[in-house]
Amino acid sequence: MKFGDVPIADAEGALLAHSHRLGPGRTLKKGHLLTEADCRALAATGLERVLAARVEELDVGEDEAARRIAEAAAGPNLTVGRATTGRANLFASARGLFVASRADIDDTNAIDESITIATVPPFAPVGAGAMVATVKVIPFAVPDSLVSRACTRVRATHPLLAVAPFAARRVGLVLTTLPGVNDSQLARAAQNQRVRVAQLGSEISRELRVDHATASVARAVRALVEEGMDIVLVLGASAIVDRKDVVPSAIEAIGGVVDHLGMPVDPGNLLLLGHKASIPIVGVPGCARSLKPSGFDWVLERLAAGLPVGRADIMRLGAGGLLEEVRTRPAGPAVGESAPSPRVAGIVLAAGTSRRMDGPNKLLARVGGEPIVARVVDAVLGAGADPMIVVLGHQAEEVRAALAGRGVRFVENPAYREGLGASLRAGVAALDEDVDAALVALGDMPWLRAEHVRKVVEAFDPTGPHTICVPVHDSKRGHPVLWSARHFAEMRELGGDVGARGLLERHARAVLAIPTDDAAVLVDVDTPEMLAQTRASFEASRSGER
Repeated sequence: MKFGDVPIADAEGALLAHSHRLGPGRTLKKGHLLTEADCRALAATGLERVLAARVEELDVGEDEAARRIAEAAAGPNLTVGRATTGRANLFASARGLFVASRADIDDTNAIDESITIATVPPFAPVGAGAMVATVKVIPFAVPDSLVSRACTRVRATHPLLAVAPFAARRVGLVLTTLPGVNDSQLARAAQNQRVRVAQLGSEISRELRVDHATASVARAVRALVEEGMDIVLVLGASAIVDRKDVVPSAIEAIGGVVDHLGMPVDPGNLLLLGHKASIPIVGVPGCARSLKPSGFDWVLERLAAGLPVGRADIMRLGAGGLLEEVRTRPAGPAVGESAPSPRVAGIVLAAGTSRRMDGPNKLLARVGGEPIVARVVDAVLGAGADPMIVVLGHQAEEVRAALAGRGVRFVENPAYREGLGASLRAGVAALDEDVDAALVALGDMPWLRAEHVRKVVEAFDPTGPHTICVPVHDSKRGHPVLWSARHFAEMRELGGDVGARGLLERHARAVLAIPTDDAAVLVDVDTPEMLAQTRASFEASRSGER
C-alpha cells in the first residue's frame, strides 16, 4: 500500500486518509474511495493536495483482512460479525466461559503492528450474544502474504478463541456440622450454593448434612459419587487447614485422590480439589458460604463448562487473584473513621403502554387503595433513594398525577414505544454526576416493599468487586437491580425491549445475587387476570392481618 500526500488531480481511486467537509450536509469520510467527482469537489474547497492511500495489487483491504483473520481465530460457539472500518468482532453464540491462551494472543499480536486481536479476559463468563473479541487491522490495506501468515499462526493453535458452554450438571452438596452451627446457618449456606450453581445452568440434585468427622463425610461423598453426580461439593463447618484434615482424609478413605490444597486467590485460599474416578470433588472454602466472589467461583465455572481443572491450573491463578482487600489491612478512610455511605439513586420505569392489559394502564390500577406505580415509588423512596427518578412515556400526565406530592424527579422518554432499553437509557442520562449507583425498578410490581429494596442497597459495597446487585428468589433473578456508576456509560447506549439483560450476562462475574425468601421481587402485573388475582390476594392478606 502506498500512503502519502498526493495532488488532488492524481487522487482518483485512492482512499481518503482523513475526513473532509465539503459543505453543509456533505462530508467525505475517512477511508472513502475517491471518485473523479469527489476530487473536483475537494478542489472546489481550495485543496490542492490530500493525504491518501492507494491499495496495490498484492494488498488486501482492511475489512477483508480483518474478516479472514477473525474467521481463522473463531473456534466453537463463536460467530464473526460483518467486518467494517477494518474491524471484525467475534460474538459468543452460547453462554459459557471464554477460552483463550494469553501467550497465543500475544504471539499473534507480535506478528506485525498492523494486525491486532483484543479479547475479554480468558475464562471470563460470557452470555450468548456478548462480544468477546475484536480483530482490528490498523492501515487501510495490508499485504496478502501478511494476512496469510497471521491466519496460519492462528490456525496452528486452533481454536485460538472459543466459548465452552455451561451445561446442566447434577451437583451433590455435603454440608458438615459441629456444635454451635445452627440449622439457619446451614440453610443459608445451602441456599447460596443453589443460587450459585443455578446461575451456571446446573442444579443441586441432592444435599446431605453430616457430622464434621472423616467417616461421616466419607459415607456422604461415596453416596453422591455412586449416585452419579457430575460434581461433588463439600462445605465443612470448619476450614480445611491440612491434607490430613477431615475432608481430604474422607476423600482418600473412599479411594479418591486429593489433587491440590490451597489456591493463590483471596478470598478462596483454603479450597481443596480432588476427584474419585472422573468425578471432581471440591472442598469448598468457608468464604463461599456467602455469594461474594471467590476463587471457588472460578473453579466451579470451569467445571460447569466441562473444562479440566488440575493442580497446575490452580497454581496459575495468582495474577489477578486478589479479589478484595484483606480485612486486617486498614484501607480507605483512616482507622476509626467510617466510609461515607454511597449515594444511590432510584429509577422507576413507568413509561410502558401496558399492551397486554387490553386498554387500561396497569401502572394506574389501584391495589390496596394506591396506584401500583405509587406503591413501587414509595418502596424505593423508603429505602433512601436519592434522587428518585421516574421515567414517563405513555399517559405521562396521568402517571404524574398518581405520584403527586412525592419527592420525585420526572423524566420523559419520547421513544418509550421502543421498550425498556430506551426508558432505562433516559433514566440513567438524568442522573447526577456524584451518584455512586442506581436502583432500577419496574413500575408494575405491587408487592415490592422498602425492606426488599433496602436489602439490595445494603449489599452494595462501592469498593468491592460486585458492581451489580440482584435479588434472587427460588434461583430466579428479580427486581430492583442495583447498578454501580461504572456501568452508566454502557446503560446510556441501551435500546430495544430487553432492558439491561445483556449487560447482566456480559458482566456475570460482577453480579452479587442476594437471596430472599419473598417472591415479591419476582411478581409483576401484565394482564387483567393477573391484576384481578393480585387484588384478591392483597385483600386476603389484609384480612388476615386484621
